[in-house]
Amino acid sequence: MKSGQKKIEWAAQFMPVLATIRQQFKREKPFAGMTVGMALHVEAKTANLVTTLTAGGAEVHITGCNPLSTQDDVAEALNYTKGVHCYAKRSCPVDEYYAAIEKVLAASPAITIDDGMDLIHFLHTKRRDLLNNIIGGCEETTTGIHRLRAMAAEGRLEFPVIAVNDTPMKRFFDNVHGTGESALSSIMITTNTLIAGKYVVVAGYGYCGRGLARKAHGMGAKVIVTEVDPRRALEAHMDGYFVMSMDKAAEIGDIFITTTGSSGVIAARHFKKLKDGAILSNAGHFNVEIDMDYLAKHADRVIQREGIETFVIWGRSIHVLAEGRLVNLATPKGMGHPIEVMDLSFTLQALSAQYLAEHGRDLKPGVYEVPRAIDEQVARLKLASLGLSMDVLTEKQKKYLCSWDLGT
Repeated sequence: MKSGQKKIEWAAQFMPVLATIRQQFKREKPFAGMTVGMALHVEAKTANLVTTLTAGGAEVHITGCNPLSTQDDVAEALNYTKGVHCYAKRSCPVDEYYAAIEKVLAASPAITIDDGMDLIHFLHTKRRDLLNNIIGGCEETTTGIHRLRAMAAEGRLEFPVIAVNDTPMKRFFDNVHGTGESALSSIMITTNTLIAGKYVVVAGYGYCGRGLARKAHGMGAKVIVTEVDPRRALEAHMDGYFVMSMDKAAEIGDIFITTTGSSGVIAARHFKKLKDGAILSNAGHFNVEIDMDYLAKHADRVIQREGIETFVIWGRSIHVLAEGRLVNLATPKGMGHPIEVMDLSFTLQALSAQYLAEHGRDLKPGVYEVPRAIDEQVARLKLASLGLSMDVLTEKQKKYLCSWDLGT
């Protein structure tokens, strides 16, 4: 427990924005009498979000959103925190993982906070009896938002959910800088190999892919981008990267990082083209972007190392990190996004949850953007914490920008 508490305290030093909101919540108690259910990566930064919610009067029930991303000492520390019940356990079997999801829901939360939509999926498929108690939910990641929008389009989503992932403060900082730095850090610390001079293949040029491409290029890599969207492919080309199909990239790449949120991005036909010693990793949410089943069934042998599975197949070695799961958290030494990045993301979560507590009953079922006022508030708080200033429009400038008649 002591080691987990020390991690939580270390992270808190670098989360000044969330600390400001925690003090506000202590005074206002926006969640008094409410239960909040959470399925997130259980580590030190998440723990600071949890204590911010409890400071606001919430009882929190939390579990993991990935079997390999929980830090057990942090989970233990959370269970010694007043108002918190944590069910997460690292490397637990799949049935135990989903049993923990059930435990969170059994507490009848009024607000859910998800990273990948597990809680919302269970509520709509297995615990529909609890739907009437739900005020609303928040979703942290791109994959979860994709699933939620599909549900909403089919008329299947039965309460309002705020798409925290889709707001500018989340995309520009968490997805670009958080994923970019943390994924590459985990790859390097797990493999102890060099990035500079290698061909790094980034699958997908959304915000996560852009961040990875930029960071890898800055470290001296020759970056290849694969895409299915012609506009993003062209954008990657104009940003100075090689752009090609995965079929071509498979023959060239040294390190592969998937960021698409889709399935079968690196599949059997690509495995057959890979160089001996190619390193494969996934920075998307679920472990479906690399076809792990094919490798497991067809490899001549598998060599297990810490955080690395080497599949010997067709006389070549293919190295897969973190079982094809989220590489920045699921490797043994993966620490997730940098603390300062999650300071912003978790402040957005806390304020979005507060918005639901105050206004959720007035919202119809559907996927909602983070209110602009919240996004800008978080940006201003971060600027203040960094000692940075910005300009303010004069009344004359405001009038000019809102006018259609510019006197021409």
